Amino acid sequence: MTKYLFIGLGSFFLGVGIVGVVIPGLPTTPFLLLSAACYVRGSSRLYHWLLNHRVFGRFIRAYRENRTIPLRMKVVILAIMWVMIGLSAVFFLSGFLRIGIIGIGLVGTAVFLFITSGRKRKRYGSEQ
Repeated sequence: MTKYLFIGLGSFFLGVGIVGVVIPGLPTTPFLLLSAACYVRGSSRLYHWLLNHRVFGRFIRAYRENRTIPLRMKVVILAIMWVMIGLSAVFFLSGFLRIGIIGIGLVGTAVFLFITSGRKRKRYGSEQ
């Protein structure tokens, strides 16, 4: 029974992460990491599929190997996120929706900033 619970949660978090790709202010990487954590407990097949996914797998693998997101990537991601939030707030939203998207952006930024920044570490025995 818990296996199906973890598969369901992993799928839910994956869905939220995918939505985060197109919705400004909603972080993608933390939800992909949650999805991977659920899949590893619920289905090794789904975990390996996510880990080897052409788009999403590299974020999970990079975090799993280094426990960091490179500083340059964080700056680029946050800049793009806030440009999209700004465009949405100025041109497409008004009132409470504008306040809501900015609030979600602030929460997403805070969550993202808690992930450690750093350079890619060389692993022992690798030729990186």
